[in-house]
Amino acid sequence: MKNTIAGIGLICATIVLVAVISISAYKNRNRANDILLVTGMASQEFESDLIVWRGSFSRTATDIHIANEQLRRDTEEVKAFIRKQNMNLTDFVFSAVRVEKVSETTVDKEGNRKEKFKGYQLTQSLSIESRNIDSVEKFSRVVTDLLQLRIEFISGQPEYYYTQLGKLKIEMIAAATKDGYTRAEKIVENAAGSLGSLRYSSLGIFQITAPNTDINPSWSGTFDTFSRKKSASVTIKLQFGLN
Repeated sequence: MKNTIAGIGLICATIVLVAVISISAYKNRNRANDILLVTGMASQEFESDLIVWRGSFSRTATDIHIANEQLRRDTEEVKAFIRKQNMNLTDFVFSAVRVEKVSETTVDKEGNRKEKFKGYQLTQSLSIESRNIDSVEKFSRVVTDLLQLRIEFISGQPEYYYTQLGKLKIEMIAAATKDGYTRAEKIVENAAGSLGSLRYSSLGIFQITAPNTDINPSWSGTFDTFSRKKSASVTIKLQFGLN
């Protein structure tokens, strides 16, 4: 009889223990799901401190030596023009001359296509990278005056960069993180809860665009190089536990 009572007592104790463990596991399971996901954002407008400009001019002739001589004279004219604009010639980089064979496709009465050799096209490219943005901008606008000298000059659109972009990104990540934490605190405060520790974070893509530009964010990141003034933005997803 005593053994029977002891056995029943052991079974009851076991049931109670299992129940306690199950309740504790259930509570802990729910506690694991007590999370808050927020998105922090930061944006900053800034002005580029570096400009890059590229241009080119070319000559075409059936005799490559004639084309080369014409291009050499054009090069001297371009250099003289640079000096006339009070620009430092040593700041410009003249690349190696590119040589291409130029041909024209013709079709005869029978529909046969033929390639007709027109000559050799020699192209001289030049570029400048400078912090003197105003001077290079002005030069890029007036350089086409060389067309009046019968020089086939093509001026590229200036490109603008910011040399302190790495530092700016770090500052923006900190700002976006702070913004996300503030959002989380406000949500929990209004819900009469308690914010726990950070469990997970995921940094979004930096978007660099012209100011006041309505551009859909790109998954790979937008990097505008054609605007002197720029606007940068970034997001960060933060996951917090709840106490």
